[in-house]
Amino acid sequence: MLYDCVNFIFSVHKKPFFMNERLLASLQHQLRILGIRQSAIHYQLPTETLVQQTIDRGEGRLSETGALVIRTGTFTGRSPKDKFIVRYAISEELVDWNDFNQPIDYKFAESLLQKAGAYLSGRELWVRDAVACAHPDYALTLSVITETPAANLFAGNMFLAPDRERSTDQLPDWVLIHAPGFTADPCKDGVRSPHFAILDFFKRIILIGGTGYTGEMKKAVFTALNYLLPIEKKVLPMHCSANMGINGDMALFFGLSGTGKTTLSADNNRRLIGDDEHGWNDEGIFNFEGGCYAKCIDLSPEKEPQIFAAIRPGAMLENVTFHPGTNRVNYADKSITENTRVSYPPLLHRKCTDPPGSPASEKYLFPDL
Repeated sequence: MLYDCVNFIFSVHKKPFFMNERLLASLQHQLRILGIRQSAIHYQLPTETLVQQTIDRGEGRLSETGALVIRTGTFTGRSPKDKFIVRYAISEELVDWNDFNQPIDYKFAESLLQKAGAYLSGRELWVRDAVACAHPDYALTLSVITETPAANLFAGNMFLAPDRERSTDQLPDWVLIHAPGFTADPCKDGVRSPHFAILDFFKRIILIGGTGYTGEMKKAVFTALNYLLPIEKKVLPMHCSANMGINGDMALFFGLSGTGKTTLSADNNRRLIGDDEHGWNDEGIFNFEGGCYAKCIDLSPEKEPQIFAAIRPGAMLENVTFHPGTNRVNYADKSITENTRVSYPPLLHRKCTDPPGSPASEKYLFPDL
C-alpha cells in the first residue's frame, strides 16, 4: 500500500496491517539519513500488487503463462567497469583494486548520495526489507529502495524474505538504493560514465544509478559479501551453483556468466540449493540468495524443463519479445539482447533449503573458445 509519511497501511504476506507509529518513525528516520524526504513510499508490497502496478504504469506486460515481462532500458547487462568501492584507510589493503573494483574518493561518494537523496525526494518509491545469506549466523539484513515496482519485485524474488517484521529500534545492516533515473556527471562526480554502482563499506550503503538492469543489485550485494564474509566470518564466498542428490551428495558448478551454472544445477533428479552465489564454512554449503536469475535465450521445455516451468505468475522476464500479435514469448529472439533473463522466487522451484555437509564434487565450466 501507499503511504505519504503521515498515515498509511502496509502489506506483509498478502495481509494488510496498520503501520504502528514506531515502525513509521523508524522508516522515516532511515529515509532522512539518506536525504530522502516527502516521498510516497510503497512498503513491503506483495508480488501481485507489484505486478499490477508495473502494468498500470506501462512498464510491463503479462506473458501467456502469467509471468511479468519488462525491459530494462539502455542497459541489458551489468557494467562491471562502472562499479566503485569507496576508498578508506581501513580497507585499503583488503580490497583487490583492479578494473572491476575501482576506488572512489569519499567526497565523491558522499556528494552522489546527497544528490541521489535530493533526486528521490518527493518521488514515488518502493521499499522492501530482505535478507542475504540463508545461514542464520551470517544473515545480512537489507533495506532495498527502488524507483520502480518491477525492481522491487526483482529484489523480492532474488533475496530472502525476513523471518520477522522490521525492528523499530535498529536499522538494517545494509541499504541498497536502485535509482535508474538518477545519473552522474563524469566531469564532476569522480566516475567514468553517467551510470554507476558504488559500495560504501563504512556506511554500508550501495547506490546504483543510471541503469535499469536489475542484475546490478544482486551482484552488488554479492560484492559486499565477498568482502565481509572472509574477513569477519571466515567464510569462503563462491560464484557457483549447487545442487544435492537424494543421498545428500552435493555438487558445485563454477563458471562465468553463460557457462551453464543455472542449467546444470536445475536437474530433475536433484534438489537445487542455489544457482549463482554460495558460502562454504566448516559446516558445509549455504545459499546467499532466495530465488534464481536464469538466462532464457533459446529456452525450451525440452532443454531446461525446470526453468521453463518456473516462468509463471511471480516470475519476471527481462528483455524478451513476443511472437507477433500474441503474448507468447519468443525465446529465440536476440534483437534486444542475448542476455535475456528471468528471475523467479524459490516457491516456483524445487529447492533444498537446509543442505547438510560439504560437496562431494566440484565442476568447473568454461565458455566455448
